[in-house]
Amino acid sequence: MPLPSLRKLIPLLAGTALCAATLTTMAHAAPSGVQKPGTITASTPLAEALGLPDAGRALRITYLSTNGITGKGLVPVTAEIILPAGPAPQGGWPIVAWAHGTVGVDDSCAPSLNPYSDRNRTYLSAWMKRGFAIVATDYQGLGTPGTHPYLDTRVEAYSVLDSVRAALANVPNLQNRIMIVGQSQGGGAAVATASYAPTYALELDIRGTVATGAPYVTPELLGGLLKAASQPGVGYSPLINYVFYLAAGLEGRDPHFRPEQAFTPKALPVYRNAAHECLTSLSHQTQEAGLTLQNSLQPTFLKAMSPALKAMAFPTLKLAQPLFTGTGTEDRDVPPALQLGLVKAACAAGSTVQAHLYKGLDHSQVVNGSLPDSATFTTAVMTGQPVTPQCNPVPQ
Repeated sequence: MPLPSLRKLIPLLAGTALCAATLTTMAHAAPSGVQKPGTITASTPLAEALGLPDAGRALRITYLSTNGITGKGLVPVTAEIILPAGPAPQGGWPIVAWAHGTVGVDDSCAPSLNPYSDRNRTYLSAWMKRGFAIVATDYQGLGTPGTHPYLDTRVEAYSVLDSVRAALANVPNLQNRIMIVGQSQGGGAAVATASYAPTYALELDIRGTVATGAPYVTPELLGGLLKAASQPGVGYSPLINYVFYLAAGLEGRDPHFRPEQAFTPKALPVYRNAAHECLTSLSHQTQEAGLTLQNSLQPTFLKAMSPALKAMAFPTLKLAQPLFTGTGTEDRDVPPALQLGLVKAACAAGSTVQAHLYKGLDHSQVVNGSLPDSATFTTAVMTGQPVTPQCNPVPQ
């Protein structure tokens, strides 16, 4: 089903603001001169329809984050904070910093303005049952002014890290013991967060990272993938939607970008809609238009997109904490070659990686299909136990 529009949800969210009396100390802007990354500038109770089942207190916040595009200055970003029901454990609830998958680049697609999918509701509820609170950023430019620079690793990492800072500084009963968890776009964002954390947010006690369906894109990997996917007879691929979003994010911040150098005349009309359409709607349009990578991409695509590809790079893949990856053998959204490329690169850099390859599961199914294995991994890293590395996974 298409994601609900922002217009439909504004009255619902506005109604919840009437219940915000207990949050007034959090809802004002910080005094001039003391604003910093993680400062909360607004807060309201999260509408029940937008939260998770059997949750306790739930908030939608606006907080300040370092502008990931420029690397300096502060921008507003929105997020959800969802606590488990019942009394907090001694020391407070540890945190899952949730990095969401692709939804689109328009403000109306922001996860905090839309109900969770059944898959994500099941997944995040499982983490709450493990005793974690959920802190879920929308990422810079989703639901707030400015462009969402899709798949920009610094943007994603700063948004995630500053959302956790905001939660810890303002919400009682939270503990500075953190798991970074993400899927698809968010899988890459989770790895990016772990990569940037030692230099950007050293005070955060991150124990480990769980990433499913995580993209890893180098020009070489992407070039080979696009060449294979662009052969005659290869039909629709979900990748076309993602490259549209990647280009829309680039066009929004780079005046030198020329879409006609990336996309064919056949693809340009749908590309023009990408900046305003959420994923379900855009994927319908690409399929109805008969778009494939072969008939959509210009020979100069990689050159035209080079600034966006550069922004997708991780500053390091030698991660300070262990990394769990989950890949479905039938993933067509982020092909296994890209995900296993991440495993190979992180292992080569000296990271502790526990990679899992799930036979017969696709991009979406691997999220909940990986839960039993990620539970074992999480117990180990949260209690300081060693993690068994696996850099060459076999289908299981």
